[in-house]
Formats: sequence, C-alpha cells, structure tokens
Amino acid sequence: MAKDPRYSVQFRRKREGRTNYGKRLKILRAKLPRFVARKSNKYITIQIIEFSANGDKTLATAHSSELKEMGWNHGMKNIPAAYLTGMIAAKKAAGKKIKNAIMDIGSYAPSKGMKLFAALKGAVDGGLEIAYDSKILPDEKRLSGQHIADFLKKPEIVQSFNQIKNKLLGK
Repeated sequence: MAKDPRYSVQFRRKREGRTNYGKRLKILRAKLPRFVARKSNKYITIQIIEFSANGDKTLATAHSSELKEMGWNHGMKNIPAAYLTGMIAAKKAAGKKIKNAIMDIGSYAPSKGMKLFAALKGAVDGGLEIAYDSKILPDEKRLSGQHIADFLKKPEIVQSFNQIKNKLLGK
C-alpha cells in the first residue's frame, strides 16, 4: 500500500473491475432510464433502471425464464430468447408508462450481433424507444432462431418463436 499523502484508494467496485464510473456518468447524463441487459450461464435478464441519489430504482424486470409460461420449451440464453425477453421488458415498461431508455451493457465488450443486442431489438420492436445503430443487430434469421432450427433440424423453434412474438405484439 502506498504511503504517499496524495495517494487515494479507488472505489471498491472500480478496483474489482465491476463498474466503469466514466461510462456510467455518461449514461446517467442522458437523464433517461437505463435498459440494462445482462446474460448469465443459463438466462438473460433485462431491467429498466432509473437513477436516484439514494440508489438506483428498478422500474421493470424481465427474465428469460418467463418464456416457459408462454410456451417456450427451448434454450433460455440463446438469441431468440433474448429477443423475446426484450419484448417482454418493453411490454412491462409500457405498463409503467416508460417510453424512452438508453442501452447499458455494462462491462461486456460490444460485438456485432451479440445476444444483448438481440434483446435491444426485441425491446425496440416491443415499442420502447432506444437509440442504436442498425449495423450492430443480429440478422432476422438469427433473431427468429432459424440458424438453430437448421443446425438441430427442429423447425418447431421458429414456430414457437413466431407464436410467442405474435402473442406479445397482441396479434
């Protein structure tokens, strides 16, 4: 440990590599709720979070395990599941009268076509307004699960995707 009087200890979350405070400050300056998308080994979680001086407030949460109740019997962490979870989050946000948000992918390195951007596309198609560049999104075949259906020879993945998507859109 340094003994210099000018030495200051960094915040714990910065030391652990969990929070980039420069990036967080830029996102918070937008004064919009954050569309926070995270992936784990099994699931996709999406939260819409609003900044508060006393601590951030979670306004809406969607979890890919909610797809089971809608008839989704496939993977919970793939691109179609992320897209549908994004649509669920947008539907819950509309119920709370949230129209705009800003994307927050945290410490994940952004790459074209990643699952978190599929969730973004689902939220935008569900009615949430989020600024993005269309070049980062996965193509339509990947969003619908066609690439999985072709590989596993299971066309029911695309069918159940379309059923749940239409149910979420109210068709």
